Amino acid sequence: MHALSSLRWKIALTTTAVCCMVAAALGILVHNVVARQIVGEVRKDADTALEHALSHYEYGTTHGDVNIVLAPPQLPRPLRDLVARGDTGSMVGSYNGKPVMWAAAPADRQALAVWIPFEGTRNRLRDIDTAILASALLAAGVVALAGLFLADRISRRLATTAAVARRISAGDLDARVGFPSRADERRQGRRSRDRDEVRDVAQALDLMAGSLQERLEAEKRFTADVAHELRTPLTGSLAAAALLPEGRPKEMINDRLKALHLLTEDLLEISRLESGVEQADLALVELGRAVERAVAGAGPAVSVRVIRDAAVLTDRRRLDRILTNLLVNAHKHGRPPIEVTVEGPVVTVRDHGPGYPPELIEQGPQRFRTGDPGRGRGHGLGLTIVAGQAAVLEIALSFANAPDGGALTTLRLPVGRLP
Repeated sequence: MHALSSLRWKIALTTTAVCCMVAAALGILVHNVVARQIVGEVRKDADTALEHALSHYEYGTTHGDVNIVLAPPQLPRPLRDLVARGDTGSMVGSYNGKPVMWAAAPADRQALAVWIPFEGTRNRLRDIDTAILASALLAAGVVALAGLFLADRISRRLATTAAVARRISAGDLDARVGFPSRADERRQGRRSRDRDEVRDVAQALDLMAGSLQERLEAEKRFTADVAHELRTPLTGSLAAAALLPEGRPKEMINDRLKALHLLTEDLLEISRLESGVEQADLALVELGRAVERAVAGAGPAVSVRVIRDAAVLTDRRRLDRILTNLLVNAHKHGRPPIEVTVEGPVVTVRDHGPGYPPELIEQGPQRFRTGDPGRGRGHGLGLTIVAGQAAVLEIALSFANAPDGGALTTLRLPVGRLP
């Protein structure tokens, strides 16, 4: 994501823009008030000088002030027109190339004008404008830094909350944001009167994760308990079915009991894998030979190709279990030929069926979840056991579909030496 599109920069830029607009409005207001006051003082002096000049002109006396001019050619036209109408006025103009404040009034059908130097006043106004601009820039900079600091705090907390949410969605139900609650702050002697929406969202996420974890743990315990309770009567039923007379009924009963027995054993294996009690018996194994032995009894529809062999650190029994389940899944839901390829520490299992459903590729296998029935492909305990055993062996497991069709499973085994 581009840096300027992040939340912290959006908040900082918005705060700075608002500050600049407020500073500009205040600067214009201050400029107008100060300029009106300073120019008003100069205009007042010019009007006073004009009254003094008019009184001397009326009595025919001379004033001797070089700032008094009768019908000056440099008098601004708007002021000259104003005097021609019989009015008195003042305005800023120039005299001999220098800025002055003119004040003029009619005298014997002519304009009697006085002028006061205005260059010092103009410089004063320019200095005031510079000071206003510098203050506005300083205020905008301070507000921008403060906004960036506050936005950074909010953005970091939101990023932490989002990261925890992603970890929870990936299956890490122990992840928590862990922001202190108001009760925690009160116990620590800190008072929090303001409402903190980010903390509320984080605490709601923690509560949701805790509730979800409790429900999943209860589901796992229920599944394990059911599988454990079914194990004993199923074993007895299989022994009793062996005593039945030979025939089709006995075969049907044995098939159903064996399927139910395998389902129970799979559920128990999944429960052990999810509880985290499984430990791998690691050993250095030549991967190519191990895969060939594991696939040896899978039938003629399965071919093994060893491009490059490698010694990997793994558990042979668990690796056989993974490969067996993948091949069973390919036989059941895919179509031949089924190809197993070994290239260094990477093993790929590929069939030529309809491929994995999108939700399996995106989210991974889950218990008792099947794909699109219309496509004739599903998955359940077999691939769930594959994922669990791969986690125990620290195998990087990925599910995909081949470009030309078919399910493609990739196993990347760890390469190392025994301690």
